[in-house]
Amino acid sequence: MEYRLSDFLPTTRKEMELRGWEEVDVILFSADAYVDHPSFGAAVIGRTLEAAGYRVAIVPQPDWHGDYRDFKKLGRPRLFFGIAPGCMDSMVNKYTANRRLRSEDAYSPDGRHDMRPEYPTIVYSKILRQLYPDVPIVLGGIEASLRRLTHYDYWQDSLRKCILCDSGADMIIYGMGEKPMLELCRRMDEGMPIGQIQDIPQTVYMVRKENIPGGITDDDFVLNSHESCLRDKKAQAENFRHIEEESNMMHARRLLQQVDGRFVVVNPPYPPMTTEELDASFDLPYTRVPHPKYKNKRIPAYEMIKFSVNIHRGCFGGCAFCTISAHQGKFITCRSKESILKEVKKVMEMPDFKGYLSDLGGPSANMYGMAGRNRNICEKCKRPSCINPQICPNLNTDHRPLLDIYRAVDALPGIKKSFIGSGVRYDLLLHKSKDEEINRAAAEYTRELICHHVSGRLKVAPEHTCDNVLRLMRKPSFSQFHEFKRIFDRINREDGLNQQIIPYFISSHPGCREEDMAELAVTTKRLDFHLEQVQDFTPTPMTVSTEAWYTGYDPYTLEPVFSAKTQKEKLAQRQYFFWYKPEERRNIEASLRRIGRPDLIRELWSQPARSNDRNTYNGRNNSYEGRNDIKERKKSKTERNPHGDYRAKHNTQKQNGRNGRRNRDY
Repeated sequence: MEYRLSDFLPTTRKEMELRGWEEVDVILFSADAYVDHPSFGAAVIGRTLEAAGYRVAIVPQPDWHGDYRDFKKLGRPRLFFGIAPGCMDSMVNKYTANRRLRSEDAYSPDGRHDMRPEYPTIVYSKILRQLYPDVPIVLGGIEASLRRLTHYDYWQDSLRKCILCDSGADMIIYGMGEKPMLELCRRMDEGMPIGQIQDIPQTVYMVRKENIPGGITDDDFVLNSHESCLRDKKAQAENFRHIEEESNMMHARRLLQQVDGRFVVVNPPYPPMTTEELDASFDLPYTRVPHPKYKNKRIPAYEMIKFSVNIHRGCFGGCAFCTISAHQGKFITCRSKESILKEVKKVMEMPDFKGYLSDLGGPSANMYGMAGRNRNICEKCKRPSCINPQICPNLNTDHRPLLDIYRAVDALPGIKKSFIGSGVRYDLLLHKSKDEEINRAAAEYTRELICHHVSGRLKVAPEHTCDNVLRLMRKPSFSQFHEFKRIFDRINREDGLNQQIIPYFISSHPGCREEDMAELAVTTKRLDFHLEQVQDFTPTPMTVSTEAWYTGYDPYTLEPVFSAKTQKEKLAQRQYFFWYKPEERRNIEASLRRIGRPDLIRELWSQPARSNDRNTYNGRNNSYEGRNDIKERKKSKTERNPHGDYRAKHNTQKQNGRNGRRNRDY
């Protein structure tokens, strides 16, 4: 299908004139290419404001060098500039865990590396402030959202202030931004100066103590100051527990943190969207394709998700290294079946669609329709995870609504197969409910998933084999992976299938030592796994794991936690993933002797594998969690970052995100 320029939000003065516009209300500056698709945040915010009657333009990937002509070409907006730095954190998108330049920028045309600066939120804001000192600037997207309070920055190896301090912007809209953005536009449209708008949920601003609305009350939570955190790492660890808890509560408190003689004020988030509100966001008139300016150019992140459909928002897994709950929240909001089928039919109309949906999922594949049975209990709950350390007895784990979606989609004429590309939570499948109907539904879903929705490989994320490390990760015991693999193998045998499980593993996570990686090597050898694509843990803002890594303390217990930090320590752990490679054997043997485990040498190289089928696992890529493709380590030295900067998808979850894809982190 051919689209006209006027089918997209304008990106140039010429495109504004095509609509007969002399000025716009809001100009969004995006560090990603402009793809008019519900997985790309700038498009979602732009279409949301358009539907409310506002005139919106998008300037994708402006040139931040020279005369700043891209920042001046549309003039000044009537209301404000919005900064949408991208579906992924810019540094995660740019660098691997070893601070090497990635092979490509997934959100730029042809994967080019020179289309965005590091920290575009700060760079764009400073340019706009210089050019238009009187025009308000509002920050959004995952980069600002996860830097809304004092945070550790791995790439600069320092504790950083709220990003409002470095950027000079007026306000942050954190999390998924449709509702606060609409309310902000309404207030400013009525003539209110942005400096007087201080009560919109899910916003962050800075004021002096005497100007805090209502003053500091018992209903507020005052965090340790930025200066205290610089002096005492335990103060930073202590802060994070309260930040995470308040981010995941239905009725959160206002957070206050002092910095530079002022206070950062974080208003509580909006309640989770309703199904009707989420449907309305997805049902906006997206073209679902990149802007025509990218004709004959490949945008890697778009190619990955162009035939996928996101069916819910939020994740209650609470994994310690993941930022999804910090941005989307733990409460699940589901789209209606009608809205999902409507989008699937749009995908089917695409000229190059061959009948195969690449993913029918979300941040986690199998949380659709799940929520607390008794909402009153949920309203009082502070737990960051509904399934760790145990699955909450109030959680309804019924997979029947999801089965209904799968079968309704597969029944559409023209759909040959719908794959599940999102990660599956096998602990939800193995959970034994008191309701036998729910247990039967879980077994039915497991068989349906394996037999009809796997493209030869099923992604799951055990992350480690050591229960102590898994506890710190907030992941289930590895014994559950064993149990799920037995079920997976049995169903494959019974149905004559030859499919693989793709397990994700992480080295160097806080709490993990060389001894734990040695046990991981032995355990995966016994399962006859030859791991190929794995991940070094990389600290990213606003996760429990990052705070433990930086401070040396568990934020919830304030007990000391060991972390591998030096390159030597990290390599010593990572090598155990590749015990089967001859070039790694000498170093691993030396390591085993040094840590007092020479008994494992015979286990690794003298005992035969227990299966004739070798499982070599590839394809790891997760935007939200910043998955590192091990291939990045093999890039030539000329591609490495000469300055030594940031992380890895989330990933993406095809990263993550990581690309922001299904997770729609805007």
